[in-house]
Amino acid sequence: MKLRKLKYSDSFWAFILLLPNLLGFLIFTVFPVVASFVLSFSEWDLLSPMKFVGVSNYVNLASDETFWKVLWNTFYFTLGTVPIGIALSLLLAVALNQKIRGVKLFRAMYFLPVISSTVAVAIVWQWLYNPHFGLLNYILSLFGIEGPLWLTSTTWAMPAVIITSIWKGLGFNMLLFLAGLQGIDSQFYEAAKIDGANAVRQFFHITVPLLAPTTFFVTVMSIINSFQVFDQIHVMTQGGPARSTSVLVHYLYQNAFQYFKMGYASAIAYVLFIIIFVVTMLQFRRTKSWAIY
Repeated sequence: MKLRKLKYSDSFWAFILLLPNLLGFLIFTVFPVVASFVLSFSEWDLLSPMKFVGVSNYVNLASDETFWKVLWNTFYFTLGTVPIGIALSLLLAVALNQKIRGVKLFRAMYFLPVISSTVAVAIVWQWLYNPHFGLLNYILSLFGIEGPLWLTSTTWAMPAVIITSIWKGLGFNMLLFLAGLQGIDSQFYEAAKIDGANAVRQFFHITVPLLAPTTFFVTVMSIINSFQVFDQIHVMTQGGPARSTSVLVHYLYQNAFQYFKMGYASAIAYVLFIIIFVVTMLQFRRTKSWAIY
């Protein structure tokens, strides 16, 4: 009887301690998700009564040229940041996994942009990209090259944002790869050296295969984050010029908080959710051949 009371007492206090977090999850996560789903089938400008319109918002998206443009820009940004970012962070992790002097300082330096404010980083890179007195164009001028207009060019604005985003997230992926590298048994490399394998062969035949779980996680998270990019684009270009850098989340923000089309913005949000969900599921199915589970 005492044990039963103690069990119920422990369960009661566990529930009490978890209740604040549970309430926060319900109020700030579950309720907004459900509410936005209902809004996606409605018209609402925050002032007028909500009006149910069925699937009209989704139908209108299909014929919205701006939506297709920002969707393409989103894929462009993802294709530009994810492969290059993963490759550079892996090479950087391998380099910083060596026994070199001051390696901890270098790791901290490369991780510093990750914990820096995205807004601050975007403002600094705005100055670097300035076509008249920016550091990048100054360096190019030393080699006799006339630098582009960067953030005011429809051609160079998105590559400029991509470069900034890669630099910003490089340290986070590097840290994940570094953790994976330190989990690889050194006996594999010792055996490979005995068999005469050089550093390049060791990298492609030992490091890369054994890092498959880490690579999978980094790839999935990088793709999800790239589809949700907003901060640096809003600060650096505000989606311009001529919407050449506007992405789905930026277009969602404009519809919700500038045009006050809450229903249309919610429909965009759920289209984005479906895209991320499908891409993530494809990643899970593709990795079955890696035998990482």
